Amino acid sequence: MEKREWLIAQIDSGKYAGLSWENRERTTFKIPWKHAAKQDYRQSEDAALFKAWAVYKGKFREGRDKADPSAWKTRLRCALNKSTDFQEVPERSQLDISEPYKVYHIVEDTERPTGRTADLKLSLSLSLSLSLSLSLSAHPSFSLQAEIMRTETLQTLKNLKEPQQFLEPQEELPAHRLQVCLLYHGLLVQKVISSSPEGCFILQGSAPVGSERIYGPCAAHKLFFPRVDVTPLPLGIGQAMSCLLPHLEKGVLVWVAPDGVFIKRFCQGRVYWYGPLAQYSNKPNKLERERTCKLLDIHIFLQELHRYLQGGGPRPRYEIDLCFGEEFPDATQPKSKKLITAQVSPMTSVYPTALSTIHTLL
Repeated sequence: MEKREWLIAQIDSGKYAGLSWENRERTTFKIPWKHAAKQDYRQSEDAALFKAWAVYKGKFREGRDKADPSAWKTRLRCALNKSTDFQEVPERSQLDISEPYKVYHIVEDTERPTGRTADLKLSLSLSLSLSLSLSLSAHPSFSLQAEIMRTETLQTLKNLKEPQQFLEPQEELPAHRLQVCLLYHGLLVQKVISSSPEGCFILQGSAPVGSERIYGPCAAHKLFFPRVDVTPLPLGIGQAMSCLLPHLEKGVLVWVAPDGVFIKRFCQGRVYWYGPLAQYSNKPNKLERERTCKLLDIHIFLQELHRYLQGGGPRPRYEIDLCFGEEFPDATQPKSKKLITAQVSPMTSVYPTALSTIHTLL
């Protein structure tokens, strides 16, 4: 029985609470998705479908193997995400309610891409799965999920009739790599790639790490704002920047974590941003001082990439723009006219794989 037929049979059986059709056409369904950490989590009910999938695939034998609900759930999630029969509909999912669920659409043959485009899209999805598993493997808490993703994706590659058509997965890159481009009035004045697990400080003075006698020296990469007097700038701009820079002494700290990119503002000067998780696209997004803000979510990025490859969404974005001292986004003034801006891009293997391959699909 194929994956598609197996899951449809489970929906129709009515055996699993919360697993049901969402529309009359039976093309969209809800699947319960409660986290094991929730207080009211009941393994016998909330993990029943994931367990059934593990049994069906021969990954769990009752009475012989140790129960592992987290691994069961990961296996089914990976199977759904890699399958061309299913497409997640995240905007209709509800994960923050008492009985959370995800929504998936069953892809019909008429909705599928054909020919070489389909080959490239499948290749990219498989390459991303392998790249993501390599990135996650650097983090001990994600090692199980990484191993499951790698094993099942490699098995899919082995089953392809013409494997030479497909892309080779990228080799592992350091999980914390971060590229930062610093611009003065639209002019690139500094570009660095940080590999520090502690992230990258963008600042004017000393990094705010508290007492180094207790915590030791700050291990984050430090990117200092270049002096204004050695940068060719239009008349009057240099003076304005000289007034702004002292307010950026303690700067911001940006870092890459297993689930995305984060930032924390320490400086007195205001900092604004725009990126994949920004609340507004046409008015300023302000960073609150000494409060961690998530700039990018890796799982949302992969979902958006999947929708893009299926022709159902825009090209996903993973670059983040920062603007120091001036409101941003700003409908009255382009980014190139702002005094000090920075573009931050994660450089773990997932993102370059997607970026370097998408252009072949256009």
